[in-house]
Amino acid sequence: MNFSLYIAKRYLLSKSSNNAINFITLIAAISVVLGALSLFIVLSGFAGLKDFTLQFTSLVDPDLKAEAAVGKSFKVSSEELQALQNHPDIVFFSQIVEERVFITFEDKNYPNAYIKGVDENFESVTAIDSVVPLGSWFSENSNQIVTGWGIANRLNIGVMDYGKTLELYIPKPGKGQVTDVKQAFTSTKVINVGIFDINEAANNKYIYAPIEMARFLLNFEGNQITALEFKTREGSKESDTREAITTILGDKVILKNSEQLNDALYKMLNTEYLAVYLIFTLILIIALFNVVGTIIMMILDKKKTLHTLYHMGATIQDIRRIFFLQGSLMTVFGGLIGLLVGYLIVQVQISFGLVKITPSLPYPMAINLENFLIVFITISVLGILASKVASVRITKNLVSY
Repeated sequence: MNFSLYIAKRYLLSKSSNNAINFITLIAAISVVLGALSLFIVLSGFAGLKDFTLQFTSLVDPDLKAEAAVGKSFKVSSEELQALQNHPDIVFFSQIVEERVFITFEDKNYPNAYIKGVDENFESVTAIDSVVPLGSWFSENSNQIVTGWGIANRLNIGVMDYGKTLELYIPKPGKGQVTDVKQAFTSTKVINVGIFDINEAANNKYIYAPIEMARFLLNFEGNQITALEFKTREGSKESDTREAITTILGDKVILKNSEQLNDALYKMLNTEYLAVYLIFTLILIIALFNVVGTIIMMILDKKKTLHTLYHMGATIQDIRRIFFLQGSLMTVFGGLIGLLVGYLIVQVQISFGLVKITPSLPYPMAINLENFLIVFITISVLGILASKVASVRITKNLVSY
């Protein structure tokens, strides 16, 4: 192995007497560097976009959320609430009442909204106050609401316009034929005091309101809710906190973390990430054909030297190993150089924001150890396979005559 490695390094670093071979080798080395560089930049760019997409959702997502295991709601006793409050891994929790609501404002209707009734702890569980660019958060035990940007635009709703009220409608529970449409709904008039901006889906879906207003619309009892949202202690183990909450609340709830709450979004982002990786890996495979061609050309160029080595005692396996190691070294070192240059480019973009999506928004990038490993392992494995394919072209007939 030492003999083969020594010869491989000599072949890799020394120039051939044939300029065409030198030129082909240079092209192969550059293709490896550019392949690793481009794959790393693309994965870093996608990681940045993913973080940018999720940062707004994470502001209003709890660390854990307890939802009803059966039906839409469940009841919590004062003893259960006290036990949750006393648990060291739970910093804050908020009671939630959420249901679909029909909104009317002047001559406009919006049937696809959801009212999310929250208590006074909600601002401590999430950073909702940081995504309310217009107006302010509502006061507890009031007829005030905070509306999503999309709903506000659809209905042309202003902020703190006390002369214009919105009306919220939720169907009353029950069966049988409806004779009076108005009696089939529980309704209330409200004032919009703020507009939040999270993302398009949330902006077009939610209005936030005091929890008592939501309970009134749904005819809920005082201890009846649809969910509990938790902010957990930093550094606490999610599995331990889950077990503690389940012990307190029993099997009437199921627990979800932020990723499970946004499973469709995470699934879409992960699918896109995989698709981008596979596309650029395919490009990298095509680029590594240059390595195969280079090694084959090198074998033909060194035919006389290989003949000498063979008659001096080198086996066919030793000679194959020379070119296998040469190709492997080329791809591994080329990949490392590509990663280094890619890292510098990504770091420049993060620091100075040279490429912009809008005049004020630089293209987001993120440097992850995971991407370093993915690129290095990908190019190393593909390079080793390419080197193996090329080196097996050496036969006894080629070197013995």
